[in-house]
Amino acid sequence: QVQLVESGGGLVQAGGSLRLSCAASGRTFSSYAMGWFRQAPGKEREFVARIRPRYSAGYTYYADSAKGRFTISRDDAKNTVYLQMNTLKPEDTAVYYCTAGLSGGTYPTEYGYWGQGTQVTVSS
Repeated sequence: QVQLVESGGGLVQAGGSLRLSCAASGRTFSSYAMGWFRQAPGKEREFVARIRPRYSAGYTYYADSAKGRFTISRDDAKNTVYLQMNTLKPEDTAVYYCTAGLSGGTYPTEYGYWGQGTQVTVSS
């Protein structure tokens, strides 16, 4: 069983930065692929980024909307995954969810554990 708790969301102006954190419980954190998804009002949940266990093929992967602006990283010693978001745009406004799974794909159904979400609002 894995429990996930996100933090770091908030209100930021366009062009600004935020760093989201996701603290995970459990002793097997390092064996999980970790992902970030987001969901804006009236829209489906969409993939943002994922990071696989260390030394895995395809260690990190990003949605096109996140490439060059967002960076996902993990600290297995702290059971924490991060999402550094730079050059934020109003269209990045959404609830951001941390998730854990075994395969590390880009579909929500590939992940078995989810956090409660953290709101990110980017003002223009």
